[in-house]
Amino acid sequence: MKILHLDSNHPLMIEELTKLGFDNTEDFTSTKTEVEAKIHEFDGIIIRSRFSIDKSFLDKATNLKFIGRVGAGLENIDVDYAEQKGVKLYNAPEGNRNAVSEHALGMLLSLFNKLQTAHDEVVNGKWRREANRGYELEGKTVGIIGYGNTGKAFARKLSGFDCEVLCYDILDEVGDQNARQVSLDELKVKADVISLHTPQTHLTLGMINAEFINSMKNPFWIINTARGKSVVTEDLVNGLRSGKVLGAGLDVLEYEKSSFEDMFTSSHQLPQAFQYLMKADNVLLSPHVAGWTFESHLKLAQTIVDKIDRDF
Repeated sequence: MKILHLDSNHPLMIEELTKLGFDNTEDFTSTKTEVEAKIHEFDGIIIRSRFSIDKSFLDKATNLKFIGRVGAGLENIDVDYAEQKGVKLYNAPEGNRNAVSEHALGMLLSLFNKLQTAHDEVVNGKWRREANRGYELEGKTVGIIGYGNTGKAFARKLSGFDCEVLCYDILDEVGDQNARQVSLDELKVKADVISLHTPQTHLTLGMINAEFINSMKNPFWIINTARGKSVVTEDLVNGLRSGKVLGAGLDVLEYEKSSFEDMFTSSHQLPQAFQYLMKADNVLLSPHVAGWTFESHLKLAQTIVDKIDRDF
């Protein structure tokens, strides 16, 4: 069986697939149109997020048996159409769940303790102790929206901090010893922190908007290591300005390209809302790297290999 690799991944991927008897071809530069012209030759595709796998692409992939997506989400793949055509889909949320949960916790603790602001002030000769007084996580209530792989991993990290952890999910009975499942309304009443761990779907696009922010009972911090388009940035900025949002840790942004690989390529002026985030001292930004550790690089590749090996 022939596999086309459309993005670079950990070397283990090709090494292990070769051992299993697969014929591997790498193509990291051809356009989508050029790939479509030859995709009928391949039984499998390995991709991160280089371009979308839509109906047109799938119709040309006449011999395709599986797609391996080296990451958690499948929003760049027409899942329903692929399944109709009998194409198996493999993703790897298990591979980077620990990395994402550690990043989310790091962002939260940094925001609580104003570490970025304090660092910048000290290196610029300012020694302001009272202005950098922080908050403790102990005794706070953390609300996790989306209680799958990364949500559960984040709750496990929080278990040693003596805070209350609540979770909300569209599936019933997913709560466990690390988080009590509640309704979204109860989450909004009790949470001091909201952390997003949801895929990108029609239900999650723009879910954190003015209505959501204003319906929160208490001022709150928000962490987003999931998908940028789940947060309406202008509404978030208004929440930060008003004080309803106490701080934001954003590893993902509404303005990212679907490939996640770049955001600063447009010749247009950056949106005003994003300019505000760049300057705010209660906002932490990172370039979609929560699941991008050295360890997860290996784990993601191994997870996809194991799933392919299981079925083929």
